[in-house]
Amino acid sequence: QNEKELQDVVKQQEEKMLQLIDKSGEVTRLKAEVSQLKRSLQRAETEAKVLWEEMRGKEHQVDTAYVQERVMLRREVDKLRLLLVEKEDENLRLTDKY
Repeated sequence: QNEKELQDVVKQQEEKMLQLIDKSGEVTRLKAEVSQLKRSLQRAETEAKVLWEEMRGKEHQVDTAYVQERVMLRREVDKLRLLLVEKEDENLRLTDKY
């Protein structure tokens, strides 16, 4: 009787662990999606910022090559900032882990 109860408890625990693993995978997938959306938003904000800076004070003539270069440079700066933040986060996780 006790062995049967123990087997039932073990089976319930295994089912709970599988459910948690499934939820963990979904959380990981959603975190990746949120991260991608944040990068997309940052890229769009960068482009908008550069375009607004260029359009301010220029009513008629806009040098599109110059604007594109500014957008590219701003993206590069934002990408480097993101890499820095990711490395800092990674370092924090490693120091917390050990």
